[in-house]
Amino acid sequence: MNAWLVTAAVLLTAGLGPAVWGVATGPLERRVTAQNFGTSVVCLAALMLAQGYDRPSYVDVALVAAVLGPVGTLVYARLLADELQEAPP
Repeated sequence: MNAWLVTAAVLLTAGLGPAVWGVATGPLERRVTAQNFGTSVVCLAALMLAQGYDRPSYVDVALVAAVLGPVGTLVYARLLADELQEAPP
């Protein structure tokens, strides 16, 4: 196990846990922000894993997650549009 893999494990543990908790609970603004943060954590962890395992093909996973992250936020906001109309930020 090298430093890249340890960093990816720490990043996933310390970053993804709070992001999942933020998406699952709390007000709408925090849920959308946590979803964006979770996407960033997954992208960075995938890049660390690609470097740690010396597999350049894993970088593609990070790039796809980076591209689909904003799309996921738009879908998430679309699903919560009714709540946004009731109480605008």
